[in-house]
Amino acid sequence: MTNVSRMLSALGGLAALATVAVAQETKPATPADGHTVHVTAPHVVAGKVMGPYHHYCKVLSQEPVIECLVYSSSEPNARLEQVEYIVAKSITRKGAVSPENWNRNWHDHQQEIATGRVQVLDLPPDQAKGVADLVATTDGIIFHLWSHDAKVPSGRVIIAQSVGHKNLTPGQLKKGATREGAQPQ
Repeated sequence: MTNVSRMLSALGGLAALATVAVAQETKPATPADGHTVHVTAPHVVAGKVMGPYHHYCKVLSQEPVIECLVYSSSEPNARLEQVEYIVAKSITRKGAVSPENWNRNWHDHQQEIATGRVQVLDLPPDQAKGVADLVATTDGIIFHLWSHDAKVPSGRVIIAQSVGHKNLTPGQLKKGATREGAQPQ
């Protein structure tokens, strides 16, 4: 079994546990169920480093494609401020995203994780490392929806960015689309 398969299996197990818990409460399943992987990382919003933000993520498909609901804290009443989509480099870097769009809006999770600012919480160290290793094979895009100091959302969506984001050349993006090119160096 590959590392990716093991991590997807572990993440799927977490999602299954969440689904069982919901079923035991006799509530119907919803799309919000399964956001059980808890990660913190700072983001750059409108040119300012903010956070760390609390990401609650679930796997949507095995490539992987992952979605994260992002909050300014882990408090039960924290409001949703951002949504991050995490997509396999094998998708984003093979024509789905232009190099110009990637450099402006997307970021490389291998670069971000290498900064040491990303923390996978609520998992044993070996599983947390497996999650980080899997996410290192992906790119992300962050939609900032509600600024923490605003009383209401403005309707303006800001594309937030990872701290330490580096623009890549078309050749670097293409090389990163393969599993070999996406491995930590």
